[in-house]
Amino acid sequence: MYRIILIVAIMGLTGCTGAQHYNPQADEQITVGAVQKEIRIGMAGGQVAEILGSPNIVSTDEDRNEVWIYDKISTQYVRADAKAGILAIGGGSDVVGGAGVSGSQSSGATSQRTLTVIIKFDEDGLVRDFAYHTSRF
Repeated sequence: MYRIILIVAIMGLTGCTGAQHYNPQADEQITVGAVQKEIRIGMAGGQVAEILGSPNIVSTDEDRNEVWIYDKISTQYVRADAKAGILAIGGGSDVVGGAGVSGSQSSGATSQRTLTVIIKFDEDGLVRDFAYHTSRF
């Protein structure tokens, strides 16, 4: 019994600590408009992180300076269902049975959007260059 209580307590504590690191609002802020409007050459990395959140990939370039990459993919699926039915039931005292007809149709469409932002920093940790690419299909 004590083991169950201990396991539940540990799961509760780890659930709370994990929620502090994820910021869904920052993920929603990553748009081409935010990059164009907010990101500037000479900005500190902390300012970039406040605007765009944490990058997906952090690496270094040929000069060993940091490069941050934000790579976002959004998929939207729209589905339309149409159902039709006809039910005919016999009337009168002589009719015992009836007939029924029903059917349904379904169609859907999928679209995707991608956004890739690459931010290159100089040796002082300031933005020296940035680029972005977006697509819809």
